[in-house]
Order: sequence, then structure tokens, then C-alpha cells
Amino acid sequence: MIKRVRYNEIDFNKYTECLENSEQRKYSASRTFLDITSKNQWELLVYNDYEAVMPIPYVKKYGIKIIHNPMLCQQLGIFSKKDSASVNQAFLDFLNSNFLIRIYQFNDLNKFHSIVEQKKNFLIPSDSYEKVYARYSPKRKRKLRLDEDVLRNSENKLVSFNEAKLFIQNNMLGLEKEGDINGFLRIFKMFYDQGHLQFSAFFYNQKIINIIAVYEDDFSLALLGTFNDKEYVKISGASVLIDNVIKNCIENKTFDFEGGELPNIEEFFRGFRPELQPYGILKSSVKELAQKLLILIAKGKWSTLK
Repeated sequence: MIKRVRYNEIDFNKYTECLENSEQRKYSASRTFLDITSKNQWELLVYNDYEAVMPIPYVKKYGIKIIHNPMLCQQLGIFSKKDSASVNQAFLDFLNSNFLIRIYQFNDLNKFHSIVEQKKNFLIPSDSYEKVYARYSPKRKRKLRLDEDVLRNSENKLVSFNEAKLFIQNNMLGLEKEGDINGFLRIFKMFYDQGHLQFSAFFYNQKIINIIAVYEDDFSLALLGTFNDKEYVKISGASVLIDNVIKNCIENKTFDFEGGELPNIEEFFRGFRPELQPYGILKSSVKELAQKLLILIAKGKWSTLK
């Protein structure tokens, strides 16, 4: 049986135990990650006594809850000891029947009986660095061989949030609203303060020209952001920074590139020869949400929208 559990009713000990022992384990489903990214706006669908769980973050519009993966939270979905298409389908049907869904993204191990739209993601499973590097494309290996001038006048090192903040603000692409940029920085700051996020910077002539933001837990590393000064794209500082993180941690942890839909981003990621791990997504247009709202109200399911 699947039931809805509101945030203040969640047994977080049972939730964490289910998550940590699940086949699909994802750092992005942890309470810490969800509390920060969603500002505590998430609930839970629970199968039996926490045998399987499905976190459902939401935003509120005009007092109505709309399911929406929060900023920087790529994958959620169903978590259980063994992935079951039948159990997953039951969660999917329950979600579709009771909630308004703008965007909800499952994890890469969730399978269903019905067809679910897929998105691309790339990751490198833990392995020896020598084997991982050997799989890099010839082009990526060339990019990592910096010329003598760059080698003499460059370094890469960790920097603080305050050191990274201005560079990120000036070089964050794809965000037009100031509120979106501030939202990213709020999340980065909170992750950094909790010791989960590191900023690696590539300096050329004592000037930062690339920064990557990497989230880390006991099992994985996730690339939450890559920021580049466009004047220095030929130097390939971002490749050096990513390779350095992989070199230091890949033997014990998975490296998650967190994306790959845009052609230029996909090409960049593929240079590291990661594995393609697609994941399912549900999404609705604003018009579809309005139609679904009327249907749920007609079926007497107003309580699930509040």
C-alpha cells in the first residue's frame, strides 16, 4: 500500500535507512540535500512500512502544491532494496492520479511497465584512475597536456565560497533572472558550510579562469557547476580541474556529471568516456497543469493539492 506522508510526519530514521540500503541510492534524495534545495518543501510517498520511498518536492502557486524537482536536484524517484518495475509503476500511477506534476525526475535505475520519457546523464563508476584515464578520448588527453607557457603560469587549487562567488556570478550561463543566480548561490553556500561542496579553481597568470563546484558524500561526487571565463576557453582549465577530482577520488567513489542534454555539454562530457545512464522524467506544460487541476478538483482530490 502506498500512502502520502507530509514532511512533519516523516520518520526520518526509517527514511534514511531505506535510502542508504537501497539499490538506487542517490545523494540527491538525502534529507540534507532535499531540505536545502527545496527549502524543506517536500513530502514522501511510502510503500508499506518504508519498504520503498519516493520523495516528492513541490513549489506553491496560489496556495496549490505543484510537484517540481528543485534547483540542482537532478534525480529522485523510488528507492528500495531491489528495484521493482511493479512497485515503481504503482508509485508512478499514485503520483499521476493525485498530484499536479510540473517536472519530476526519477533515478537511472527505476524501471516501469509503462513508457516514461528519458533524459541523458553521464557518470564514471569507481575504478582505478589508470583505467579511467586510459578510456579518455584522444582529444581529451590532448587537452590535458598543457603547453609550457600555461604550465609555468598556472595552478589549480581549492578556493572558498567567497572567493568563488564573484567569478560564478560573472560567468554563470543560461540564467537570466537575478533570483535564479541567487538561488544557486544560496544552495552552494549552504552545501559549502556543511562541508559537502568544494570549489576547485584554475588560475592562469594569478587570475581565476575556471571554477568547478563538486558535491561530495561517502559514495559519490557530483559536478553541480562548471564556470568558465570565455576569453580563455582554449586553455582547457575545466578539463584539468575535472580530471584532478577524478584522479583523487575515483578509486572509491562514482563521479556523476549531472547532465548531458545540450550537444556541446554532451560532447565535453563524452571526452571523459563516461557511461550513459538515462533516467525517467514526467513533465507538464502550464496548460496541461490547468487541465489536470480541474480534473483533480472534480474527483474530490483537493486535499492532495494543499
